[in-house]
Amino acid sequence: RTFHGALGDLTDALSAVTGLDRETLRTHLYVHYEDSAVEHAFTVAAGLDSMAVGESQILGQLRCALAAAQERGHVGPALNVLLQQALRVGKRVHSETGIDSVSHSLVETGLQVAGEVFGSLEDCRVLVLGAGGMGALAATTAVRSAADVTVLNRTPDRAARLADRIGAATRVWDELDKALAEADIVISSTGAIGPLVTLSDAADAQVARAGRPQVYVDLALPHDVAPEVAALTGVRRLGLEDLGRLLATTTVTPAVEAATALVAAEARAFRTARAGDGVAPTVTALRERTAQVVTRELSLLHRRTPHLDDTVRAELDRAVHRIVDKLLHTPTTRVKELASSPGGVDYAAALSDLFDLPRTVRDGDPALTSRAADVPDGLPGGERS
Repeated sequence: RTFHGALGDLTDALSAVTGLDRETLRTHLYVHYEDSAVEHAFTVAAGLDSMAVGESQILGQLRCALAAAQERGHVGPALNVLLQQALRVGKRVHSETGIDSVSHSLVETGLQVAGEVFGSLEDCRVLVLGAGGMGALAATTAVRSAADVTVLNRTPDRAARLADRIGAATRVWDELDKALAEADIVISSTGAIGPLVTLSDAADAQVARAGRPQVYVDLALPHDVAPEVAALTGVRRLGLEDLGRLLATTTVTPAVEAATALVAAEARAFRTARAGDGVAPTVTALRERTAQVVTRELSLLHRRTPHLDDTVRAELDRAVHRIVDKLLHTPTTRVKELASSPGGVDYAAALSDLFDLPRTVRDGDPALTSRAADVPDGLPGGERS
């Protein structure tokens, strides 16, 4: 498949699933290819492309997506290698850099702003919606300074386990409206596909609160708390965008820089390894072609020299093979090294042309290494490295 053909198929598939026509869909898509595609995959796995920079849930989502695609037979060799390495890179970023501190900082910044609204968190009631990774982090952080923390989750058992572990309370989901009215601070991080707290919900809560101030910290994407809620009198809404701006000049920057540098290094190493692997089939073809020539010429020599005994013939065979191996060793080793270096030279093609070898392409490689002339109009492309 060509690059453009595969991209067209993917656009059609997304159009069929979403119900959006191609032209509408194209305005919301961007394309990365070649080295840029590799670095983008690693960046996403590391949590650097997330609205909540450094969040680790994306790793689990990527792992589940890969498993689902594998079950359906939709993952070729090249894509499998790329995504498996992306998972390893993401895990390494979280274990070797301070990127996890960014998620902590998001929660802490939200609570800090809330503390400024109320003067202190000591007498505040905090409602946490969601008991996943970010929800658990929010609840755990809140219990250190707030008077009362309640956890709500659509799966009650999960909320109960979290609440028991940190000393918080729980309520059933059907009591959400009442819980909103009683909460001074609402922190939400669920996987809902639409707002859990609408403008109407927040307005009703304000009526019940008789105008007492309220702070919503929305850590979800898509939003759990409708952005329009921020327009209500007495209500402060903080989304990931707001928290990101507040964190822009804080000490999380070194952690992000360290993670970004690690991702870039891993992307270079991946490119180097794949480039070296790319010339290997051609080197193998060259050795096979050489072996065929040696075998044919030795056979011809043996027919022309029937007077030679078997010992001499065997020694002659070994000598010829040694000579050929030594002649091939340096150029074949060097071409693998050169193929792994930057510069864009197609050494596999050069070898094929020089020795009239068949072109060899590994399964799936065009998706990563094809030299596509242009990205289709309307789809922004990742820059080539």
